[in-house]
Amino acid sequence: MTSIFKHIRRYLIPAVLIALLGFWLLSINSKDQAPEMTFTTISGQQIKLSELQGKVVLINFWATDCPGCIKEMPDLIKTYNDYKDKGFELIAVAMSYDPPNHVLNYTEKNALPFPVVHDSYGEIAASFNDVRVTPTAFILDKEGKVIRRIIGELDFAALHTLLNNQLAIGS
Repeated sequence: MTSIFKHIRRYLIPAVLIALLGFWLLSINSKDQAPEMTFTTISGQQIKLSELQGKVVLINFWATDCPGCIKEMPDLIKTYNDYKDKGFELIAVAMSYDPPNHVLNYTEKNALPFPVVHDSYGEIAASFNDVRVTPTAFILDKEGKVIRRIIGELDFAALHTLLNNQLAIGS
């Protein structure tokens, strides 16, 4: 009997470990499809997320009373301007608790060049894994799959490296 258990253990344990490793690798490499939605910008423009396939998209959740959000805004503007003609899109989603007039005033005062959306009812934040902390960014690949979720201020050097790599795919 003991030799049977040794034999089973000899092959079963490595098989289980290989299966677990395979499952782990699959889970870290699988990308979640971004939720299908239509954004309505503060200027009334409608943007379907599905229509942005073929572009690398950054969806940035922010608020006018968020110091980190305001700090990174000049770098977001520069990044958008540097990459928009290369297949990059940025959508800034203001949180539901942010007064719409504050969002509009900030957008106009700072001449934000990318689409700005006010998430009036919190539906967009809920669709993106219930975002509650700002800034939070989601980066989508050209197929509309989430490749990064970043909570807190962006590391722009790392973001630019990621954008350069993603934009080169399929070019």
